[in-house]
Amino acid sequence: MNLLPKPKKLEKKQGIYEISWDTVLVIDENMYENGTVYAAVLQACIRKYTGMTCAILRGKQRQGDIFLTVASASYSAQEYQIEIAPDGLIIVGGDGAAVLYGVQTLCQMIRQCGGVLECVEVHDAPDLSQRGYFLDETRGRVLSLPYLKGIADRLSRYKINEFQLYVEHTYLFRDLTEMWRDETPLTAQEILELDAYCRSLHIELVPALASFGHLYKLLSTRSYGDLCERSNSWNADFSFWDRMAQHTIDTTDERALPLIKNMLAEYGALFTSRKFNICADETFDLGCEKSRETAEWIGMDQMYINHVKELCDFLNSRGKRVQFFGDIICRKPELIAQLPQDTLCLTWGYAPEQSVDSCHAMAQAGAVQYLCPGVGGWNQWINLIHNSYKNIVRMCGYAHQYHAEGILNTDWGDFGHVNHPEFSVPGMIYGAAFSWNQEEIAFDEINRQISMLEYGDTTGQTVDILAKVPEHSLFGWRDVVVYYEKTARKRVFKLTEEELPQLLLTDAATADRMVDEAGMALRKLTIQMKRTAVSMDEQAREIVGLFTLTTEAVRLWNEVGAVLVHEKHGTALSQEQTYALAGRIERWFMAFKEAWRRIGREGDLHHIAEIIFWYADRLRRKS
Repeated sequence: MNLLPKPKKLEKKQGIYEISWDTVLVIDENMYENGTVYAAVLQACIRKYTGMTCAILRGKQRQGDIFLTVASASYSAQEYQIEIAPDGLIIVGGDGAAVLYGVQTLCQMIRQCGGVLECVEVHDAPDLSQRGYFLDETRGRVLSLPYLKGIADRLSRYKINEFQLYVEHTYLFRDLTEMWRDETPLTAQEILELDAYCRSLHIELVPALASFGHLYKLLSTRSYGDLCERSNSWNADFSFWDRMAQHTIDTTDERALPLIKNMLAEYGALFTSRKFNICADETFDLGCEKSRETAEWIGMDQMYINHVKELCDFLNSRGKRVQFFGDIICRKPELIAQLPQDTLCLTWGYAPEQSVDSCHAMAQAGAVQYLCPGVGGWNQWINLIHNSYKNIVRMCGYAHQYHAEGILNTDWGDFGHVNHPEFSVPGMIYGAAFSWNQEEIAFDEINRQISMLEYGDTTGQTVDILAKVPEHSLFGWRDVVVYYEKTARKRVFKLTEEELPQLLLTDAATADRMVDEAGMALRKLTIQMKRTAVSMDEQAREIVGLFTLTTEAVRLWNEVGAVLVHEKHGTALSQEQTYALAGRIERWFMAFKEAWRRIGREGDLHHIAEIIFWYADRLRRKS
C-alpha cells in the first residue's frame, strides 16, 4: 500500500473491515475542535471512492462505526493511531491536528482499497513539528481564492501545517493605491477567508511580506521612489531582471521605517498566526549609494541587522514571532545574537547538491532555524523535478541533523511564474514526505507513489514523464527573458559561459540538430502522457492538457533559439518559415492565457505578453 508521508509503524492484522451503506462516522462527544471538519473530509472521500454516503453524528462509538477521538493524555500533539478491525475503525490522536492526519492517511487507504480495508494498526508522528510551504503570490501569478483553498486541501492531504503567501505589492493596502493600481491584488476579505479555511485544516497561514529588498513596485512609485537606495531607479522601464536585483529601501531615510512598519501592521492584522516572515533577503543594493556614508561608518552588515532588529522589535510588541531569510546573515552568523531570542532564521539553498555550510554556521551561532529547499519551478516552463528531489532530500536531512524547528519548502515566481502551479505538486509532496519521515524513498519509487496517490495513475508514470521534460529545454524562459532585455531593453548582463544557453553557442547546423532531437523526445513524452490519461482519475486528467501545452512551449522556444543562431551566422530562415513560427507562438499563447486565467488573475501576464509579442514581431521582421 502506498502512503505518503510514510507512517512510522504499520502492522497488518487478521481480517477485513467493510464500509457499508449503514456505516456511521462518529465524532467523540468530548471532541469539540473541528470534529465535523475531519468527519466531512472522510465522508467526501468515502463517497468518492466507494459510492456510499456515511452519516455523521456526535456521540459514543458502537460496533461497526468509524470513530474519531482525541486522547491528549496518551498521545503527543500530531501523534495519531489508526486501528482497523472487523468490528470497527478507530482514529485517535493527541490533538485535533493528529486526528485529521489520521483521517488523511485513512483516505489514502480508501483511495486504493475502496470500501474493503485490510485490518491494520498504524502508529505515526512527525519528525519535524513544522512543515511548511511557501508560495510566491506576487511576481507573476495572483492565484484566485478558490485555487488557494485547493492548495490548502492538498497541503492537508500530505500533513503540511504551515502555508506562507509571499507578497511584495499584490495586497490591496488601503493607502498605497499607486503601488497596486495596475495590478490585480488580493483583498483583505480574501485573506481573512483563506486564513479561516486553513485554520480549520490545522494549517497556519503565515504572512510573508517584503520589507527590505525586493520592494520593486513600492519603490517605483512617484510617492516613494525616492526611498530607493539607488537614485532615479523608480522611473525606469519595467524589467524582470531589475525587479529581482534592485530596489532595496534606503534605511537611513527617516520615512522608511514608519512606512514599512505601517505595511507590516496592516497586513499582519489579517492573519491569526503569531508568526510573520519579513523576508529581508537579497538586499543587493544596501549601502551602495544613498546610505553609503553610513555603510562606511558602521558597516553594511550592521546596517542590515539594525533594520531587521527594528522590525523584529516592532512585530514582537504586536505579539508576532519574526522569521527572515538568512542569505545575508549567513555571511556573519554571529549577528544573530543581536536579534530577539526566538527569531527564526530561514536558511535557504536550492542546489541539488546543496552545501551544509550555511546551516552549520547558523546552528553554531545558536540560531533557531527552518531549512528552506525549493520545488525548482522558477524561470522554467516545467519544474526541475529531479533537482528539487535531490535538494529537498538533502535539506530535510540537514534539518534533522541540526535539529531545525521545521522545513519551509519554497515555490518562487521569478520572471513571471510561467510554470503552472500544478507542476510544483511533486516537489510539494517531496517536502511533506521527508519533513514528516526522514527515511529516504528513492526518486523513482516516490514518483511512482505520487503518480498513484495524487493522480490516480495506475501505471505510476505521471511524475516520471513530467520530470523528463526539462532535459529537452534548449532556450528556456530565463534565456528568453535575458535575451529580450539585453536586446530590446539594452540591459547589461554579466553572465558566465555556463549561464548562457548552450544552443546559442553552437553553429546553425548543430542548433537545428539539437532542436530536432529535442522535438522528437518531447513528442514521445507527449504521446506517453496522453496514453497515461486513461489510467488516471478523471479529475486529475487536467495535468495532461497542461503538459501538452507546456511541451509545445518548450518546443516553440527551442525553435526560436535556433532562429537566433541562424541570424547570428547569417543563414536566416525564409520569411515563410519565421512567419509560420510567429503564428504558432501566438496561437499557443492564447491557450496559455486561458489556462492562466482559469486559476487566477492577470498578475504579470501583460509583462509576459510584451516579451512574447516582441519575439513574434521579430520573427516577422522583413530583411
